[in-house]
Amino acid sequence: MKFYHPQLHNRRSIRLKGYDYAQKGFYFLTFNTKNRVRIFGEISSKQMILNSFGVIAHDQWLNTSKIRRNVRVHAFIIMPDHIHGILEITENLNPPELKKEVGKFRSPANSVGAVIRGFKIATIKRIKEEIQRPGAHLPKRPTEIIQNLNYKIWQRNYYENIIRDHPSYINITNYIINNPKKA
Repeated sequence: MKFYHPQLHNRRSIRLKGYDYAQKGFYFLTFNTKNRVRIFGEISSKQMILNSFGVIAHDQWLNTSKIRRNVRVHAFIIMPDHIHGILEITENLNPPELKKEVGKFRSPANSVGAVIRGFKIATIKRIKEEIQRPGAHLPKRPTEIIQNLNYKIWQRNYYENIIRDHPSYINITNYIINNPKKA
C-alpha cells in the first residue's frame, strides 16, 4: 500500500492559476516519454524517421480531432522522446457550472488536460496491442524499453503555452516544423 507523503506528492502546478483550459483557444503542447527514452524513432539527415511506435503516436494524435468534435490539431512533430503540437479548442463544451469549480481536483471532460490524457491512454493501448501481436515486426530496443517500463511510457505531466496572437502561432509552428533540424 502506498502512503501520501506531502513533500513527495504535493506537486506545484505549472498551469495558469484560474485559467479555464476548456475554453476556446490555441495551445502549444509538449509531452515527454518517461525518462526521456527514445521510443518513437530516430533523427537521420535532420529528419525524423518514425518507427512503428512513432507511427502509432502520429496516428493517435491525428485521431484526436476525429473523436473530439471541439478539437483541431495543427502543426505537430513526433520526436524520438517527445511530441510538440498545437491544439485548438474550437468551443467550450463543458457546462457553465464547472467554471465555479476551477482549481478544485477535477478535470473537465473537454479540457486540454483531458485531450492529452486520452491521447496518452490510446497510444499506450495501441503500442501494447502491437507488442503483443504475434508476428509483429517491431524495433527491438524500444520494445524492450517499453516492456521494462511496464508500458508506462509517458512522463506524468505535460508543458503548455497558451498561444495569444497570430505572430506567436507562426513562430511556434516554425519551431515545430524545424525541430528535427535542430536536434
